[in-house]
Amino acid sequence: MAFNGKYEIESQENYDEFLKKIGIPDDIIEKGRNFKIVTEVIQNGNEFTWSQVYPQKTMTNKFVIDQESEMETMAGKKFKATVTLEGGKITVRFPKYHHTAEISGGKLVECSTAGGVTMKRTSKRI
Repeated sequence: MAFNGKYEIESQENYDEFLKKIGIPDDIIEKGRNFKIVTEVIQNGNEFTWSQVYPQKTMTNKFVIDQESEMETMAGKKFKATVTLEGGKITVRFPKYHHTAEISGGKLVECSTAGGVTMKRTSKRI
């Protein structure tokens, strides 16, 4: 249950460039730039509830490793995907980007990649 916990964003790289690449409007990018996103993960074996609190909403995805699940993108679009867990790293392909998450040094490290641009978020446990 390595992922269980609440995390607050500590640092992020390529925020603006990545969000523009996936089509997030400039006003939303501006509002979220300095917001301390809180991520809460509840892990029960292979079942996960993954919530992120953004300035205007909370996005929650529930999934079971290696089973197709309905998910929601940062832009609010619903889609189906299969989340995998290998070597302690969660991987999922969203419609416009590829996302990974892992615990490294007690911190939640998430990377989202689209069109050669990778946004990296590091969050501390709170």
